[in-house]
Amino acid sequence: MTASVSYGLRALPTWSSSVSGDDHCSALAMSVSARGPRWTRPLRTPARMGNVNEGKGIFAPLVVVVRNIVGRKRFNQLRGKAIALHSQVITEFCKTIGADPKQRQGLIRLAKKNGEKLGFLA
Repeated sequence: MTASVSYGLRALPTWSSSVSGDDHCSALAMSVSARGPRWTRPLRTPARMGNVNEGKGIFAPLVVVVRNIVGRKRFNQLRGKAIALHSQVITEFCKTIGADPKQRQGLIRLAKKNGEKLGFLA
């Protein structure tokens, strides 16, 4: 015969009690799994390419009118030339004041953000 010593602590569930279903947690686990997942991930909107401020900004209506008159292909060519010219001006300015390439890149990004806000990229 073996003597059992009790210290007032609750016995921990064993592997055999969990498998046989004696554990109180197994009933809870079954009820949760029967209902399905409690939390679902919210649906993400697909990433949108382009200008967040499209159609907004003080120059957006003018840009749209010019694009419709000139045509989309020719308009994009002109826009590309204007952006390249502006980047060259920023580069020359940075050379003049002695700014490093990282600062130059920051200024070009700032110019792009400002162009979006003003509606030049509509």
